[in-house]
Amino acid sequence: MAIIGKKTDLDLRDVYATHGPELYRFALRQLGDGQAAEEAVQEVFLRAWRSAERFDPDVASRRVWLFAIARNVVIDEARARARRDRRVDAAAAQLPGDVSDHADSVLDQQLVEQALLRISDAHRVALVETYLRGRSYQEVAAEVGVSQVTLRSRVFFGLKALRLAMEEMGVRP
Repeated sequence: MAIIGKKTDLDLRDVYATHGPELYRFALRQLGDGQAAEEAVQEVFLRAWRSAERFDPDVASRRVWLFAIARNVVIDEARARARRDRRVDAAAAQLPGDVSDHADSVLDQQLVEQALLRISDAHRVALVETYLRGRSYQEVAAEVGVSQVTLRSRVFFGLKALRLAMEEMGVRP
């Protein structure tokens, strides 16, 4: 490559073999991530290859030149990470409460809905109207056309049936 003055694959391999491990350790110390350090070293050699004509051995050694490029690559990566972190923080701030709590509540809701479909219509109506919608026993009993005692019985046995349906689905309290 042009790192020595003319572009040959042999030159790039030699330069990489000589300076690659040292550049990797530098990037790893700065970034704290092996994958990011490997990508940084690749970027260093790519930038060096692209700007090989600017390398002047009278100004600095090849090692110094490569480490100057590596320093810039590490700074660029740190800035990119900071921007990503700010975007993630901003997105998380817009979510209601803790994301895992929200996901758990959605999953719980779906499980209850599936379990409700597995119990009888009478038990489902009793549970949905009294527990989920918060309506009074008197109001629901009058609407369904049963006594309050019968409605309370349906709620009691509906809860048992719901618990059993959820256990059959593999949900444990």
